[in-house]
Amino acid sequence: MTGAGAGAGLRFLRGISGVVTAGLVVLAIGVAVTQYLGHSRGFPGPGGLSVGAHIAAAAVAVVAQRIADHRRGFSAFVGTLVVFVVTGLVLWTQWWQ
Repeated sequence: MTGAGAGAGLRFLRGISGVVTAGLVVLAIGVAVTQYLGHSRGFPGPGGLSVGAHIAAAAVAVVAQRIADHRRGFSAFVGTLVVFVVTGLVLWTQWWQ
């Protein structure tokens, strides 16, 4: 794609990565709340490592999404790519193992 077609494709990709970033933030909040509730009620929670991994991944995704939203061209593409890679890593290491 070149010209306007490439811009529309990247805009769509940035939109999808924004939704993924928001989902990762909600997931991090959910894991943290689950850890807190489990600890306060005497049940095992996901653990500090898992909570930390989710929060760190959400923070990286938010920064990468901000870069993707405020830059154009290759920088925006790399920002969206980072969002997808970080989300895949946190899902792979914390949920699918």
